[in-house]
Amino acid sequence: MMRRFQLVLCACLLLASGESGGRQMTSLGLFDGNNDVGQVKHPGSVLYDAAEDEYAVTGGGENMWFEKDAFHFVWKKMSGDFELKADIRFLGEGGNAHRKACLLIRQSLDADSAYADAALHGDGLTSLQYREESGALTREIQSNCSAPRTLAITRRGDVVFLSIAREGEELAPAGGSFKIRFADPVYIGLGVCAHDDNRIETAIFSNVSLTQKKIGTEPPALESTLETVSIASKDRRAIYRANDLFEAPNWTPDGQYLVFNRQGKLYKIPAIGGEPAPIDTGFANRCNNDHGVSPDGKQLVISDQSQEKKSLIYVLPFEGGVPRRITALGPSYWHGWSPDGETLTYCAERNGDFDIYSISVQGGEEKRLTQSPGLDDGPEFSPDGQYIYFNSERTGSMQIWRMKKDGSEQEQITSDGYNNWFPHPSPDGKRIVFLTYDKDVKGHPANQDVMLRLMPVGGQEILVLAKLFGGQGTINVPSWSPDSRSVAFVSYRLTYK
Repeated sequence: MMRRFQLVLCACLLLASGESGGRQMTSLGLFDGNNDVGQVKHPGSVLYDAAEDEYAVTGGGENMWFEKDAFHFVWKKMSGDFELKADIRFLGEGGNAHRKACLLIRQSLDADSAYADAALHGDGLTSLQYREESGALTREIQSNCSAPRTLAITRRGDVVFLSIAREGEELAPAGGSFKIRFADPVYIGLGVCAHDDNRIETAIFSNVSLTQKKIGTEPPALESTLETVSIASKDRRAIYRANDLFEAPNWTPDGQYLVFNRQGKLYKIPAIGGEPAPIDTGFANRCNNDHGVSPDGKQLVISDQSQEKKSLIYVLPFEGGVPRRITALGPSYWHGWSPDGETLTYCAERNGDFDIYSISVQGGEEKRLTQSPGLDDGPEFSPDGQYIYFNSERTGSMQIWRMKKDGSEQEQITSDGYNNWFPHPSPDGKRIVFLTYDKDVKGHPANQDVMLRLMPVGGQEILVLAKLFGGQGTINVPSWSPDSRSVAFVSYRLTYK
């Protein structure tokens, strides 16, 4: 404790003497240089204690966010794949709740540089933050873990991801990742921002390691992350991750739970995070990613192929029970439930052609709504129940369409250089979110670079809500929060040993 007290005291003396505003000539351990990035009122500093193997980084600055940053940075130039890891803690109580201690990758030392960081905030919020290109806005993927002991940021090719560990736990991925194209070499290192230009803050980085990573020869494994994204901020939050495949989240009407499929079964998880619990679907043990929750939250609809080796649609109580068969014919893949709870709409293959159908929730005769050549898929009711939105390739590429609930007045909504799938109208009726593939991607395969895009119902400018690695399983079914403020989805990452 005495050594650490002396370390901080020395840092304060350096600040008072004004000797730390530029580069320090003292040893920086693993790193080569340090300086303030952006405009700061109080110059920052770093002191490396070789005996304790600790870095005391002191920084000022107003923020690390939006289009530019202001903080103190301890850095090394590096190329290729690598991982930077450290135990991080702030010194002193108080300060701004958004003060940050970060593990950083930056393209340059400019204030508006492209960057990615693993950031521990003063209030414990831990997130993976990034600016895709110089001068762009900063985005983030928030971890569901507050104030972990250890953080790590890893670069694998163009992919960057965050790993964390609580006290006594092993380091593990936090869930969520993104692609950012840095040109080698990059600046990798430690940063501190006070989030208040009138203050300085100090963080201690201990057990710091910086290792070059090489991809092994074994086939990659799959990591799945259940995330939510805010419509207002476009910031993402990792709710749950696992080293296997799960898909297609639905939000319950009360906003309390998310439902997803995994290995042929359904699970529910608190929307704020936690451990998933299985839902009893009886004999239906081959449920696919076309499932949902009734408007009143009392029933589930599933698409399952355990009985006839073709996907059939069933309804069962939300708390679990014996499924009741709805469609006589298969394959049938559910996608939408009318707001009055009386009608289901789905994609089905009949005589070699995939079209949109509707049927009473009680079963009976199905009604064919589309008859155009090519694939029609992803039907979902508008919140007022008057329209059905769907995707169709009838004009050459996959685009978003809509029609009256009886199948009349079919009209194309999007027409661009992409392939657009699975339109989901927001509960307030103002927006549509959908999945976008590149123009050269056929079908809706897994493991692709995709986008979630947002379109006002009135047909104004289409905005990118999130870029991610995903596709099949990401957002196949209705996934809006009931307040229309967020969308749930699943992102994926290929992990290499």
